Parts: sequence; C-alpha cells; structure tokens
Amino acid sequence: MAAQTAQGTLTGALEDYLETIFQLLQRQPFARVRDIANARSVKAGSVSPALKRLADLGLVKYVQREYVTLTDEGEREARRVYARHQLLIRFFTQVLQMSPEAAERDACRIEHSMSDEAMDRMVRFFEYLSACPNSPPDFLERFHGCSIVHEGSVPCPHHCEHDQSMRRVGGTSMSVYDMKPGDSGCVTQVNAHGAVRQRLLDMGILPDVRVELERVAPTGEPLWIKLDGTQLALRRQEAQAVLINRS
Repeated sequence: MAAQTAQGTLTGALEDYLETIFQLLQRQPFARVRDIANARSVKAGSVSPALKRLADLGLVKYVQREYVTLTDEGEREARRVYARHQLLIRFFTQVLQMSPEAAERDACRIEHSMSDEAMDRMVRFFEYLSACPNSPPDFLERFHGCSIVHEGSVPCPHHCEHDQSMRRVGGTSMSVYDMKPGDSGCVTQVNAHGAVRQRLLDMGILPDVRVELERVAPTGEPLWIKLDGTQLALRRQEAQAVLINRS
C-alpha cells in the first residue's frame, strides 16, 4: 500500500530508502550515496534516481554527488516506517519465535502495508504483556478482555496487583511529563487515543523502548526526549500519555 505525502505518492521501495537513510543518520551526521548503496546491497547508480524522487517529494535534501539528509517531513515518514519495522521484528521473534533472519525478511515486506489499526492493536498486545507479566496459559483470552489496554472492557475478574499507575513489578511508574531532566526509563503504555496515540506510535514510542528526558521548556511544554539517539519534542498532553517504568 503506497503512502501519501503532501507532495505525492511514497512507494514501498522509497520507504525502504528513507528507512535506510534514517538508520545511517543515527550513527553519522549525514549519509552518502555509497553508504546507502552498501546498506541496501545495490549499485550506487540505482540509488541516485530514488534520492531524486525523494527530494522531489520534499523528504530528503540531496544534490548529486553531495551528502544526503532528511527533511523534517522525511524524518517523520522514516520514523513511521522504522517504528513498524521494529514492532514487527519484536512480534515475530518474541511472540512467534521466528528466526532473526525470517523476522527481518517478513518485517521488510509487511511494514509498508501495515495499517494504523494493525499497529495500534499490536502495541496494545505488548502493553498487555507489560501490565500482566505473570500471564497464564490463557493469556490471549485475558488480553482480549484486559481493561488496562482495552477501553470499555469490564475490570479483570482475576487478581491483579497492577493498576493504572503501576505497570510492572519493581521500579517506579510515571509519565514522561513527571520525569526530571536526565531521568530515563522504558515505556510501558501509551495512554492516549485517536490521533494523539497514533502520532506517538509513529514516532517510535513503543512498549519497552527506552526514553530519556533531556529538557523542558520554561512554560512546561514542549518537552524534549531522546529516543534512538535522536531528539523528539512532545507536547504536554503527549508527555502525560507516555507511561514509563523507572528501574
């Protein structure tokens, strides 16, 4: 399924290039054509047309034979694809017990057509695992009825020590908004709905991902967090929705 940007259609192949550039930029200040070609195991001559198309779409800054960087919109799109990729890898390896090679192969195929609904429901599954670490053999049935991660569900009839403020045995649970600069922890739940929740998921704020609060504006928003080696800005409402476990 081709994604739509403000400038036009973003195909799965172009999303792969964006994701590669994003991963390279996590390790270095810029990407070169040969870096991209090596990472994708393709010839350098096939990279330039893709970069030109991405530049036309307003997603990369690229001049022939010069360095490549992402625009703000390009980073958002790349992070959206990367978040889906990481989520699929985790589901395939941890839940389905697929080999890393098979998980990588299938994640690369599925990430481009994965809907927002599918991503949201998969995240809710991992939120459930965080909320109920001692899940019994019938945990899938309990997951479907868990009131912690599914709105409108009746309270769980089984004994559970985890409430809305404590998500994992050990450690201290809080929202990102309650953190102090320098604090870090692992995400346990994205307690938001609709567009706010989807924006956070697309940014890569997923269960068990480690985030660090870097600084807060004098007015209380935005808050800047560090995730995957890059800095992201969150509004107050978004920061309050991201629950983390400080261990």
